[in-house]
Amino acid sequence: MKQHRTKRRNRSRAVRMGGAAAILALILAAPAAAASKPGVTTGGAKDVSYASAALTGTVNPNAQNTSYYFQYGPTKAYGGQSAISDAGAGSKGVSVKVAVGGLQPITVYHYRLVAVNASGASIGNDHTFTTTKVPLSLAILASPNPVVFGGPVVIQGTLSGTNNGSRQVVLQGNAFPFTAGFQNVGNPELTTAAGGFSFNLLGASLITQYRVVTTTKPAIVSPVVTENVAVKVSSHIAKTKRRGYARIYGTVTPAENGAQVGMLRIVRGRGVLAGGTVLKANGTVTSSSFSRVVRVQKGVYRVLIRVLNAGQVSNYGTPLVIR
Repeated sequence: MKQHRTKRRNRSRAVRMGGAAAILALILAAPAAAASKPGVTTGGAKDVSYASAALTGTVNPNAQNTSYYFQYGPTKAYGGQSAISDAGAGSKGVSVKVAVGGLQPITVYHYRLVAVNASGASIGNDHTFTTTKVPLSLAILASPNPVVFGGPVVIQGTLSGTNNGSRQVVLQGNAFPFTAGFQNVGNPELTTAAGGFSFNLLGASLITQYRVVTTTKPAIVSPVVTENVAVKVSSHIAKTKRRGYARIYGTVTPAENGAQVGMLRIVRGRGVLAGGTVLKANGTVTSSSFSRVVRVQKGVYRVLIRVLNAGQVSNYGTPLVIR
């Protein structure tokens, strides 16, 4: 009996040793796990605007180097494709996100995620999103700027965005010293089919801030433009009995009594001071006068008025020619 039990223990040990060797052989001889195409799930669209969106999804590379991209377009034929990106070679799902642009507003777009590795391509389900309206916005300009005192001004601009045609817009102004706030100027206008508009103003007299506002709710407000008004300078030149001298004289509107007057000779495009004076009252409340005899030579002269009243800006007179 004892001898029999010993033989049985020896057989069990041999089986155990042989079993380990067999398992190792099976592991070494087993074929590698079959490679497979990537797993793909098309996700939602985020940050959708009138011209762009961010497309999302999940890619599982299944342990192979994998690339992915989105197909998108107004139909299931797509027609557009994002740049190709790398999803790595992991064995778990990777969240992906790609921004696409150049889209049309208020348009339904189809899209799907495509991933490719050495085993082939996988295509996600088709999803859709709809781009938004183009938000309304206003841009304006004033011309000429500056305008000479009493001259006409045109405030023109464009209302951009979806449904920008036949919208009512109002011009508002805030004149120097800018304490009254913006007030409506004239009557409202309707934008053209392209969103354009124009307000014509006469008799500019003070530096004024302008803006244009829609009558929609909420209102769209343009940036503010400042229209500068330059004093009107009337200048003349007259001979004197004294050789080499001339009288430069004229008026400035509106009245700017006490403002500095510079008589400049234009040399190579620059003004060289030939003489100066100050504006004086001339018996009217609408204008001031100046007059000064200065030494002159052949060439072009201009008068520069440096105003004191911040309601207008400085200005030059017309060129004066001495022959």
